[in-house]
Amino acid sequence: MSLIVTGSIGIDTVKTPYGMNEECIGGSAVYFSLAASFFTNVRFMGVVGEDCPFDLADVFKGRDIDLEGLEIRKGSKTFRWCGSYEGDMNEAQTDAVELNVLAESPPQVPESFRNTEYVFLANTAPSLQMQLLDQLGRTSFVAADTMNLWITTAQDDLRKLLTRVDMLILNDGEAKLLTGQTNLITAAKEILAMGLKYVIIKKGEHGSMICDVAGQMFLLPAYPTGVVIDPTGAGDSFAGGMLGYLAQAGIVDMATLCRAMAYGTVVASFTIGDFSIQGIQAATREMIEERFKMLRKVTQF
Repeated sequence: MSLIVTGSIGIDTVKTPYGMNEECIGGSAVYFSLAASFFTNVRFMGVVGEDCPFDLADVFKGRDIDLEGLEIRKGSKTFRWCGSYEGDMNEAQTDAVELNVLAESPPQVPESFRNTEYVFLANTAPSLQMQLLDQLGRTSFVAADTMNLWITTAQDDLRKLLTRVDMLILNDGEAKLLTGQTNLITAAKEILAMGLKYVIIKKGEHGSMICDVAGQMFLLPAYPTGVVIDPTGAGDSFAGGMLGYLAQAGIVDMATLCRAMAYGTVVASFTIGDFSIQGIQAATREMIEERFKMLRKVTQF
């Protein structure tokens, strides 16, 4: 089934204990689309400015990614982010950010995209996420990402958004911030009560968990990776692998979601193995299946 994503395209500068990568391609929609394209066709929505140094057609060459929803906006500048990681590298430190086009109106959804069944609203302002939903027809499944910035500055809009989506993906710190709870099980229950069917809480190197309104729960460790070069985009790759698999399967239930989480975890393990998109670009579906089997083996008892 069809899958659409709307999110950022960025010019990133990233520093980790393994070095610095300057002026590289980044952005939630980019990582998500690369991950999801291993499983299904991706309809890409995003905006860049006239200054964007990347040719996304070249970046996505050979991938099943439809760029009809990409807008190059005259007179605007592309989103920029500078960040650094230290210690266990579970959290990025934002050193500088220029929202640029992300502070402007969202792109218009092409007519050919309006019938998309599966939707992912990558991390951006909740008001913009809702504007995208307003442009779509009937959908089968909608998932959204968020971050501490919107929880702090736009929580009213975020809560309105949550009544319109099926699943929220966020990390443990964001779940605690949104609910005021320190226990993640309690936090998950409170988030579900906001109008969702499912919530996924990411726990960095400690894996992820999913809970649903029926009280079912599944916990999955991270893929055992010896070296983490650059965690940027790991969460978006996780979401891309998940939603891509769901769209390929054409069904959403707890069993399918658990397998989708495993695929998302595996795809993210390639992203963190190199700077920017180099790790995920070098991966193949065969390599993903090999790691999927390994993850399944080490989690059975």
